[in-house]
Amino acid sequence: MTTISKEHSDRLYWLGRYTERAFITMKTIQNLYDKMLDRKNAYEDFLRYFGISDIYGSNETFMKSFLYDGSNANSVAYSLERSYDNGIVLREEISTESLSFLQLAKDTLAKSESSRNTRLSLLSLEDQMYAFWGCLNEHIYNDEIRNIIYIGKTIERLDLYIRMEYPFDITRKEYIRLMKNLERAPKGTPYRYNTANYSELVKIMENEEKYRQNSEKVIGCLEHLFEPMEVTV
Repeated sequence: MTTISKEHSDRLYWLGRYTERAFITMKTIQNLYDKMLDRKNAYEDFLRYFGISDIYGSNETFMKSFLYDGSNANSVAYSLERSYDNGIVLREEISTESLSFLQLAKDTLAKSESSRNTRLSLLSLEDQMYAFWGCLNEHIYNDEIRNIIYIGKTIERLDLYIRMEYPFDITRKEYIRLMKNLERAPKGTPYRYNTANYSELVKIMENEEKYRQNSEKVIGCLEHLFEPMEVTV
């Protein structure tokens, strides 16, 4: 018998994805700071990774949009807001304490927009997001709930690592982590991995040569890897 509804399974999954998306986007922008001091439009590679047109024209405009613009679906602000939206509905599953760290992260991000030292503010935000994950582990006693969140988190991380052309050894470590998480998914949950995409992913990730030749296929497999399935009673 399924213990978690399809709606809540979906929210748990996207809580993991959006929180990780916010975190990696923030970390990537932090890493761009030094480049931005020395080079105009230092963000161009980042846009290329995601096929985004350059409508920004300056490092400062890019930063403001990708950190603070809630209407930009690729921004830290947007992802944090979606994380919090899911977290509110899941308060009983993830705990009020865990949700409070998402609220704190949102507040810290908003305050950093007017800060004289944005970089320092982002370090505080990083700590709060680490604290969110720690709080989840402390307060979630249902392994099914925890695992669905972490599947979403790991799929998002692997997707972004591939798009941003991380070295194969780092990417493969996340792939192995994902495989372990998928195998732990209880058979009764409304979300299960798609066997065809799972098999294709395993074939491609066998070695670096196959990965280099088929990295776009990997992204396609990840997009539909963990989906709602028809559950027979």
